[in-house]
Amino acid sequence: MAAACAFCGILSGDVTAEVVLEERDVLAFLDRRPVFKGHLLVVPRAHIATLADLPEELLEPLFAAVQRCANAMPEAVGSQGSWVSINNVVSQSVPHLHVHVVPRTKGDGLRGFFWPRTTYADAAEMADYASRLRRVLGGETAAPP
Repeated sequence: MAAACAFCGILSGDVTAEVVLEERDVLAFLDRRPVFKGHLLVVPRAHIATLADLPEELLEPLFAAVQRCANAMPEAVGSQGSWVSINNVVSQSVPHLHVHVVPRTKGDGLRGFFWPRTTYADAAEMADYASRLRRVLGGETAAPP
């Protein structure tokens, strides 16, 4: 884990996050500045900077978790589908590999690669979205280990 990495802080428990999925090699949590409410970040537990650096043995665990998160969106947050993306170096705000899983609905206003950001009304609303996603993903989780 990298000392100055925000995501490593979440993984170590030093930084709080609304975690929705915890697995041996992967963690998924709500983005604090979501494109749309329910926007998740799926990260490997190991500090890996970019997709190019991801060891082959972590491909399946990471992308299986991404797939489960994408599949959970319609039931959990009422979306019609999802948008899955990765920034590598350029536009990568945190230098720790992370996959965005964003709920999408036809007519939601997202165009091209312009990512307007929104905010949660408060911590309770953020916790509600996290709880709904955890329920659909198969289990309640309190906080990262």
